[in-house]
Amino acid sequence: MEIRTIHNKKEYKAALDEIEQLWSAPSKSSEADRLDVLSLLVEHYEKNHFPIADPDPIEFIEHVMESRGLSRKDLEPMIGPRGRVADIMNKTRPLTLEMIRRLVAQLDLPADVLVKPYRLREALWAA
Repeated sequence: MEIRTIHNKKEYKAALDEIEQLWSAPSKSSEADRLDVLSLLVEHYEKNHFPIADPDPIEFIEHVMESRGLSRKDLEPMIGPRGRVADIMNKTRPLTLEMIRRLVAQLDLPADVLVKPYRLREALWAA
């Protein structure tokens, strides 16, 4: 069983093809072990060659709201009154550490995504 790190697209494609062939390998078989190792190598290659940027914190919250069927009103216990929720979601005011803590605790969101810096819009009242 010769397994090597993946160095280029040709090796990457070959590993994907082999993974597809091994996909239904019986549990605890040598084929299943090979599938596990190839999957780890592909994951490592993809992480280095096709990185995915961290999402914008507010866009992430919007995605979570949409996927869970939440409204802005549902954010009020974590962010504050309706106006403050609007300011946060419209990016005219930043999330505070306390808001992030409550979002993490109550919605089980990853703190490392919410603490990322993001660009604020100019407030309408700022001159």
